[in-house]
Amino acid sequence: MDRPELAISVQRSPGEAVVQLTGEIDMLTSTRLSDAVNDLLNEAPPRIVLDLAGVTFCDSQGLGTLVVLSRKATTAQSVLVLTNVADFLLRVLDITGLRSALMISNESSTR
Repeated sequence: MDRPELAISVQRSPGEAVVQLTGEIDMLTSTRLSDAVNDLLNEAPPRIVLDLAGVTFCDSQGLGTLVVLSRKATTAQSVLVLTNVADFLLRVLDITGLRSALMISNESSTR
């Protein structure tokens, strides 16, 4: 039970860093997500894209982490963008009123 249920892989290019997430963002895994994004913010890429295509669950801690990371990116003069956000997560963001606090782009979504 101590293995984190979130896989994180990062691909960097000159203009952005794409962070692919697979699994669950929750109280057990959100620290790893924070650490990964904070490491990227040290390099201050213009854009950090969180690809959530593989995310199957996100709890309140995960949502809070996304909002905090978005604010940190702005402070670092970077932009945090969420892509391939699943319908369940969009609904949660709408219900909690957090959708407006995050930049969401579904242009690369297959739907």
